[in-house]
Amino acid sequence: MGEKAKRIAKEITDDGGIAEALAEDVSSEEGAKNIASRADSLWHRIDVLVNNAASFHHKSTEEATKADWETVLTVNVLGTSFCTKYAVPIMKRQKSGSIINVASINGLVATSGEWMIYNATKAAIVNMSKSMAIDYAPSGIRANCLCPGMIHTPAMETLLTQMGKTRKEAEVEFLGPRCMLKRFGESWEIAPVIVLLASDEASYITGATFVADGGYTS
Repeated sequence: MGEKAKRIAKEITDDGGIAEALAEDVSSEEGAKNIASRADSLWHRIDVLVNNAASFHHKSTEEATKADWETVLTVNVLGTSFCTKYAVPIMKRQKSGSIINVASINGLVATSGEWMIYNATKAAIVNMSKSMAIDYAPSGIRANCLCPGMIHTPAMETLLTQMGKTRKEAEVEFLGPRCMLKRFGESWEIAPVIVLLASDEASYITGATFVADGGYTS
């Protein structure tokens, strides 16, 4: 668990930076608390929180059971809430911080097929971000939301394998005429938006929803 994070942390430290890999289940309140507590003990502050964990479990309204709902809600919604809950007191203490919640274009527009419960959780994150911005602005904490389009990640590759589709087939079928750029995005095209929102260059941005989707929702 957390092997990739450990590898990235080592790359950072080998390059002269400071990093530590922490692996927890963010759908557990205790797990989220452990992450914030460990970061506080190491660095005595939390400047940036990126809530990016997600469950891609998808079912339609008719298919979804209580267990299906709980699987997606506990990671996507409760995980975002719990991590924020335990990071915010530390940010309040230092009177600064940036919260970046990664939602999805699925939280902004409807998608057909078995995506209803996933869509619902991503829509919740969009609105949660606005509420956080209102609640924490007096403490010098900014909160914003990023809604990526269809990004070619390992999770996406796993999904395509399960569906028996090549990347090109999926781009034609899922993006079709709606996506202006006619392709999946890459993770390196999303990372700079997060870096911007985390930085002082975005000091006047809070409560905003950023979309990076190749023009899909335009």
